[in-house]
Amino acid sequence: MLRFLTAGESHGKGLVAILEGMVSGLNLDVKKIDLELIRRQGGAGRGGRMKIERDRAEILSGVKGNKTIGSPIAVLIKNKDYKIEKLPAVYSPRPGHADLAGVLKYGFDDIRCVLERASARETAARTAVGAICKMLLAEFKIKINSSICQIGGVYNYSDIKRKINEAKKNKDTLGGVFEVRAFNLPIGLGSYVHCDRRLDGRLSAAVMSIPAVKAVEIGLGFGYAGQFGSGVHDAIYYDKKHNFYRKTNNAGGLEGGVTNGQPLVIRACMKPISTVGNALPSVNMLNKKASKAAVERYDTCAVEACSVVAEAVIAFELANAFLEKFGSDSLKELSTNYSNYIKKDR
Repeated sequence: MLRFLTAGESHGKGLVAILEGMVSGLNLDVKKIDLELIRRQGGAGRGGRMKIERDRAEILSGVKGNKTIGSPIAVLIKNKDYKIEKLPAVYSPRPGHADLAGVLKYGFDDIRCVLERASARETAARTAVGAICKMLLAEFKIKINSSICQIGGVYNYSDIKRKINEAKKNKDTLGGVFEVRAFNLPIGLGSYVHCDRRLDGRLSAAVMSIPAVKAVEIGLGFGYAGQFGSGVHDAIYYDKKHNFYRKTNNAGGLEGGVTNGQPLVIRACMKPISTVGNALPSVNMLNKKASKAAVERYDTCAVEACSVVAEAVIAFELANAFLEKFGSDSLKELSTNYSNYIKKDR
């Protein structure tokens, strides 16, 4: 079983991730983690923070000679913009953020105590965890990628760039929709026997946990709603060359909470970034008088970055399900179990 924790604040000393349960013997290439961190920092519409930080991973434990040794893997990502103790207090919560709910929940006056951890900066740590999980999945030729479906209601790159520039000029923000796909997944990851083991639920929860994601669909998703069942379910065929196969993939690779051998297809909607330059109405937490919401440094659009984070959290859930199915402590044993499974007569 895989599990991980992250720690750190947006303007603290850095971010730490601890990944437990990874098999021994996996070649861990730090450059591949750094590449994922660079991808997360990219995309049209990113703000000033990305010009400051140059995210790089430092492995603190769990690796010897570039190979995992079965113990917890600790990863550190240092913050260059480390000034949490010097930043001013914030008293006017921003609509759409965790600000108001956070200060009321924990009894703070200063919203900075909330926003520093609720910040999407935390997703850099999850991206590092996902990069390690991608390395495990790649050993079994499982690949994950993502693409942008639309941003701000437009679909082609030139229109998207124009829309982002318009939002930036107006001190506004944009959201959009992205899609993540995973290929070469074996049949049988996940389970239908208990609700908390259904892989579609676990994947959806992981993607929904990313800041600003407000909707997730798998396969045809909401497209099922207006169709007859006879027109949307993926018919099953068989021949000796392909074994069982489908001609369509409306299910998005999951049936009954279990992978069915088809590519996994997940789409998600990211809302516009909640901090906007033209601040929205709010209330000062100290005197309860009307005020403008606080304005912290913000991105105009981060949909591309969000899709990279989604790849990471999906990679973690798939790696976890993979280890549940073929459970082992070493990569060698895991490979043997997997090989025996896929050789079975179907």
